[in-house]
Amino acid sequence: MQHASSRTSTAKMAITAAALQDHILRNLELQSLSLQTAAVTKQHRNPRRNRKPPSRTCGNSSASNSGTRLKNLHQHDGEQEEEYVLDPSPPPMTMAQRLGLVEALPMPLTGDEWNRVKLRSVNEGDSSQPCVICREEFRLQPQVLLSCSHVFHRVCLEAFEKFSGRKCCPMCRRRQYETRVIHDGARLYRQKCAIRIQACWRGYVVRKWYRDIRKTVPPKDKHLRRKFFEGKFQELNDSFVQSCNTNIEEFLQAIDSAVASSRNVFHDFEKHHISDLKEEDWQKIQEKAVQRDIQDCPICLAPLCASGTETRERKKEGRPVLLLSCSHLFHLCCLEAFERFCLEDQPVCPLCRSRYQKITI
Repeated sequence: MQHASSRTSTAKMAITAAALQDHILRNLELQSLSLQTAAVTKQHRNPRRNRKPPSRTCGNSSASNSGTRLKNLHQHDGEQEEEYVLDPSPPPMTMAQRLGLVEALPMPLTGDEWNRVKLRSVNEGDSSQPCVICREEFRLQPQVLLSCSHVFHRVCLEAFEKFSGRKCCPMCRRRQYETRVIHDGARLYRQKCAIRIQACWRGYVVRKWYRDIRKTVPPKDKHLRRKFFEGKFQELNDSFVQSCNTNIEEFLQAIDSAVASSRNVFHDFEKHHISDLKEEDWQKIQEKAVQRDIQDCPICLAPLCASGTETRERKKEGRPVLLLSCSHLFHLCCLEAFERFCLEDQPVCPLCRSRYQKITI
């Protein structure tokens, strides 16, 4: 009996060792199951289940094997975005798992379980944050959701599993997770781009509206209002100058010639129609000159004669004083010299520039 029992125990130990060895070898061969394409992997049936799992479609919450894709379709600009599970069908149970020596693989997540996992990821805002591996935004790049509700770039997760040599979540270190392709990051990125475009367009519209308002409505500030009207007057002046078809120099020469002809007309009129002043008029003019109290000649700046003695001396010297009809006093020689150098036909007063009549006093 003892010999039989020892044989039985030895056989159990051998079976246990073989089962554990087989389990370890299979784990080493199946490190990157989540990244293999589900279309090229062979479908396996789980020996633990006695029923045939039904197929799983979008919105179906019933259980299915992990080899069947879990699909969700999202409408975006007339295109359908498909969400599906990347993990192939789970491998058959090893002998160690059948004997209970090693914990069996968990059941594939159902539709409701995936919905709860995604809801937890959305509440935590994983898709709106950068990928924790590359620290870059998801944008339109492929994105994967793990069964532990963590989100990564697909290429980043592939590189992590390749170089780590094991299937372990980079954040929570959970092993043997399931992977699902999602498009939340792309959808959020499109929304962000649309918001930025709308913000830029609204800013452009507001700036254009403000520039139009500044051109038509004067500001309330005193200095800004002054600059506003100065600019308006400058614009009017520029438009007036540009509207002139003739040359500016010719235009100004025409104005000068018109002014000169008008002066000639007035001079001719004064020459022919001004009558000689009477003695009473000359007395009033002389009184006005006396009130001015002018002592020096405006031309030579020499003193004019004021007393009778000085008057006789000035007359002997040949420097009599002239009284003009505009009530200004000059030396006779000084005014004659001024008249000789005057370019006009009829000279004008050196002070008031008016035509005059003169008498000696």
